[in-house]
Amino acid sequence: MRRPRCSSCRGVRPRSHVVGKVSSWIDLDSEDEQLRLDSEITLKQEIAWASHLSLQACLLPPPKRYSCGNYARCVNQILQGMSNMQLWLRIPLEKSELMEDDSTNAASKHPSEGTFDSWELWNSFRLLCEHHTQLSIALDILSSLPSINSLGRWFGEPVRCAILQTSSFLTNARGYPCLSKRHQKLVMGFFNHSIQIVLSGTSLHNVSQEISEDLLVGDNNNHLEGMPVHHALRPYLDYVAYLYQKMDPLPEQERFEIGYRDFLQSPLQPLMDNLEAQTYETFEKDTVKYSQELILLSVSGQYQRAISKALVDRVPDEAASTTKTVLMVVGAGRGPLVRASLQAAEETGRKLKVYAVEKNPNAVITLHSLVKLEGWESVVTIVSSDMRSWDAPEKADILVSELLGSFGDNELSPECLDGAQRFLKPDGISIPSSYTSFIQPITASKLYNDVKSHKDLANFETAYVVKLHRVARLASSQPVFTFNHPNYSSKNNNQRYKKLQFVIPADTGSALVHGFAGYFDATLYKDVHLGIEPSMATPNMFSWFPIFFPLRKPICVPPESPIEVHFWRCCGATKVWYEWCVTSPSPSAIHNSSGRSYWVGL
Repeated sequence: MRRPRCSSCRGVRPRSHVVGKVSSWIDLDSEDEQLRLDSEITLKQEIAWASHLSLQACLLPPPKRYSCGNYARCVNQILQGMSNMQLWLRIPLEKSELMEDDSTNAASKHPSEGTFDSWELWNSFRLLCEHHTQLSIALDILSSLPSINSLGRWFGEPVRCAILQTSSFLTNARGYPCLSKRHQKLVMGFFNHSIQIVLSGTSLHNVSQEISEDLLVGDNNNHLEGMPVHHALRPYLDYVAYLYQKMDPLPEQERFEIGYRDFLQSPLQPLMDNLEAQTYETFEKDTVKYSQELILLSVSGQYQRAISKALVDRVPDEAASTTKTVLMVVGAGRGPLVRASLQAAEETGRKLKVYAVEKNPNAVITLHSLVKLEGWESVVTIVSSDMRSWDAPEKADILVSELLGSFGDNELSPECLDGAQRFLKPDGISIPSSYTSFIQPITASKLYNDVKSHKDLANFETAYVVKLHRVARLASSQPVFTFNHPNYSSKNNNQRYKKLQFVIPADTGSALVHGFAGYFDATLYKDVHLGIEPSMATPNMFSWFPIFFPLRKPICVPPESPIEVHFWRCCGATKVWYEWCVTSPSPSAIHNSSGRSYWVGL
């Protein structure tokens, strides 16, 4: 099957290539033994030929019935001996109630009486094939679509292409083929997730070629490569190309992050390890946190805004010229928070005395150069020490830190600030004043397979920092752990435990949970927030990607079944770690028991 590719990666020159197509008549689960045997022989022969031709992928016909054990066995057998070629299983995008005359349909074999959900068909097949990384999906897009929540599940699955039937197109007032608003939104979602569009069917619109070519927008037709100018399906492709070309360009933040999408990274160990210059540089580019340059004022300079408000509250206008506020930046890095503090003082007309405390000796060298370059010697005192062991010469009015991780407390901000709290005045201000972690269940087939490829327990019990992209967020996130600063409680204990229950929307259907996405939201001071929790995330900020807690075995969640999750934050003498598990709808193992695989060193 030769097909054009509408590339969703901006700036990437698309190209056409060849994908094999297995005969559609094969039925490996037929009751007819001869048909079943012939189907198996044909399947193996045709895939062997496609492999011989070094094709990138081969398109498999959809299962003829829900019970597809023999089909899956044969495909899995083929996958075991396959090197590079992908197998794309054709699945109709359908979730519907069955009518009485549907008794001959494959859906009648579905265990959920009265409904057909093609996701169940896919899930059954991929479980039988043990989540094989070379088994993917080709979605058949029909004229009617399931609910938005049901559609959302597929963006976390390994969908490689969407086959758009010409029967799905409507006709506009001028006789052109067009799509419904829901179909348009779905196609644009495919573009954003690098899912290729394939057109299929016979032409149902009698549009002259001269008119259809006028639908093209843009300066070149590279995305139409591989289709002759007078091809019968050209008007449909022109319309799909028009949808692609009218999409908004990726914002600067997304362009910066595109290379990190769905790439697993180990979280930082800032107490055990000294950060490298490149890490500091990435953080310092994030102007949302530190300054009011380049980004709109409403979302910029969160730290500077918080410090400005704290200074104004701390020192009234009438005392501004005579009162000097002692401000300590603990974990000063290469100086962005020092700069933000001094800019806040200049903005509010307050006087400052700044202590910049930093344990990384390499960063301290840069700090000394910065202070000398900017002429801050009379204002800034650099302290090369771990904040937990430093003996401060005086008490601070304001304590400023940026020790937050993707999960809020996962870089040990609670332990560090508890240790530094002793040199804050009793009425002193901590920035941040509190932070809360959040989690939500997700379908993340790619992330799961990437973790699985390591073939060991440790990687399934490690929390990863990752720019989530090819995932399906199955329910709204919920708060997990909260920490407040300063913390003068007599029961100063940073261990935590939380039990959460998530309910997936009823119209979603069944879903597979591969793990949990983690976020944080911090209150810097009063109404100044900073965070990555999706519903209230600070715009245009790339210092933090979400954290991903995988499950060793994905949990299948039936419709309307609650997901009960348990999370622990555990503290030892030399380390802090998380443990997590699921107890409903089916129990999982307790992950990372006693911090055996993943921990953060004190």
